[in-house]
Amino acid sequence: MTGPCRRGPEDPVRVLLVDDQDLVRRGVAMIVEHEDDMRVVGHASDGPSALAAAAELQPDVVLMDIQMPGDFDGIEATRRIVAASECRVIVLTTFDDEATVFPALQAGASGYVLKVSDGEALVEAIRAVDAGGSLMSPDVTATVLTHFTSRTTGGAFQPRLVDTLTARERDVLGLIARGLSNAEIAAELVVSESTAKTHVSHILTKTGVRDRVQAVSLAYESGVVRPGEMHGITA
Repeated sequence: MTGPCRRGPEDPVRVLLVDDQDLVRRGVAMIVEHEDDMRVVGHASDGPSALAAAAELQPDVVLMDIQMPGDFDGIEATRRIVAASECRVIVLTTFDDEATVFPALQAGASGYVLKVSDGEALVEAIRAVDAGGSLMSPDVTATVLTHFTSRTTGGAFQPRLVDTLTARERDVLGLIARGLSNAEIAAELVVSESTAKTHVSHILTKTGVRDRVQAVSLAYESGVVRPGEMHGITA
């Protein structure tokens, strides 16, 4: 694997497009390339070629389709890319059912955007994920809420992980699950934004979850929050 690309503060976000339909890749590329702060660095049409392209090109963000031909699908490609690099993955698909959403999030996807979303929503997701946050389409958030409301969670995370958190960190985890940003958490707890960021960082480190999307899963599975308390999941 080649070394990671050193990106300066003014350099555009490097995006890799993965989809087995050429017309879809071309359409998404037009949306991405229209933004001054983004650049498409490569295309791939299946899981194995996505893995190879991610290793060679070292993109900042990968837009990943789910159902593709080849030895493994987009979910497995996501899992392998996340494990092998610092690339962040946004699933871009037509499917918003539990059988697709949760395996993708558990594989390490930092965003989940439906193909029916408009271009503005897609570029917003790319910026949010590149900045270290997470973002899901509203319809996907609804699927997550339905999942937890029915309490049919498959136990992707161990609820006892929250036992490693301080009382204040548990409070912050609950606010993350309600969809609050770092600035909103700071205002809610009457602390500085840097303090809020530190709490969030400690939560991710102690529990081993990758990002806010997985933190929401942990919060629900552990009972830190109850269904109906989440307003959204954003960076």
